Amino acid sequence: MKTDFKTIVISDVHLGTKGSKAKEIARFLKQYRCKNLILNGDIIDGWQLKKSGSWKRKHTRFFNRILKMIENHSTNVFYLRGNHDDFLEQILPLQIGKLRIQTDMIYESFGKKYFITHGDVFDSVTTNLRWIAYVGDIGYTFLLWLNRVVNHYRRKSGLPYFSLSQYIKGKVKSAVSYVDQYESELAKMARVKGCDGIICGHIHQAENRIIDGIEYMNSGDWVETMSALAEDHEGNWQLIYYNEIDFKSIQIEAQTSLGFFEEERPVIPLRKVSFESFKEDDNPPSYRL
Repeated sequence: MKTDFKTIVISDVHLGTKGSKAKEIARFLKQYRCKNLILNGDIIDGWQLKKSGSWKRKHTRFFNRILKMIENHSTNVFYLRGNHDDFLEQILPLQIGKLRIQTDMIYESFGKKYFITHGDVFDSVTTNLRWIAYVGDIGYTFLLWLNRVVNHYRRKSGLPYFSLSQYIKGKVKSAVSYVDQYESELAKMARVKGCDGIICGHIHQAENRIIDGIEYMNSGDWVETMSALAEDHEGNWQLIYYNEIDFKSIQIEAQTSLGFFEEERPVIPLRKVSFESFKEDDNPPSYRL
C-alpha cells in the first residue's frame, strides 16, 4: 500500500459543522506523506459558522496536522477558496511561507496540465441566485442530520455505515442530471484553459474518469464520502477512500521501513515568515511541481 505521494487533493471538509469528519481526516493525513497538499475549497464552512455552527478542538487539530506536514516534511500547501469559505476573498492572494491561499491554480506534472478549482464558479445557482443556494444549504444540512440519526441506529444493530443523503441524491433525477452537466461543463473549461484535465470538488461526488478526452477528477468530500485524490511519483492518480484504508498495515509498514516515517517533531514557531502577493492576472498561477 502506497503511503508516500507527490500530491494529495482534498476538498469539502466543512469544518465548523456537525457533519464534518474532522477526526477522520486528521487521522488520514497522519498516515500519508506528500510533497504537495491541495485544499480545494470549503475546508471551513463560513456559512454554517455564521448561523448555527461551532468551532471545536477537533477542527483546530486539522490545521495542527497541516502545520506538522509543513514543518516535518516541507509539504507545500495550497488552499483554494470555495463558496462556503468565500470570506477568504478579502485576503486573496496570500502566501505565508509554504502556505498559499488563492482562488484557483494550474498544476503541471509529468508533462500534463491540470486546472484546479473548487467548482462553484460554474454553478449559476451559487453565483447568481445566492438566496436559493442558502435555502439548498439548509435542506442539505437537514439531510445530513437525518443521515446521522439513521446511522446511529444502524451501528446499534451492527450494520455498516450507509449514506442516506448520497442514496437520495442518486434517486432524484434532477440531481443526477445536474451532476452530469456539472462534470461536462468543467471538462469543457479545462479544454478552454489548454489543460489536459480538471480537478474539482463542490458537489461531494468523488470521480476519476475521462470526459471527451479530458481527465475529470473530483476529490469528493469529508462529510459523507470521506475521500481524497492522490498522485504518485509516476504521475498516476487514484481515489483513496477512508473506509477502505487498512490503518494497521500502514502502521506496520511505517515501523518496518527504515527512515520512512521518522518520529514527528513538535511544531515550532517559524522564525521567519514571508508575505507575498501575486500580480493580478486573468490566468491563475501555474505551478510545475
